[in-house]
Amino acid sequence: MPKMKRSSTAKKRFRWVSSGRIIKRSKACKRHLLTKKRSKRKRQLCKTSYISPADKLHIERMMYY
Repeated sequence: MPKMKRSSTAKKRFRWVSSGRIIKRSKACKRHLLTKKRSKRKRQLCKTSYISPADKLHIERMMYY
């Protein structure tokens, strides 16, 4: 039986936090149409955030290793 592999898409989008099973992600809406967004909003979109508890199990399965 072949070895399970980590999802390539999940590998690019999510990162484990060193303290445990919490996963960090980047925020959306930062690629284009930035002229109409205020500086404060763009600055806050640069920060990383954590996944919601509802998505946690699904993403942990994709991040198998």
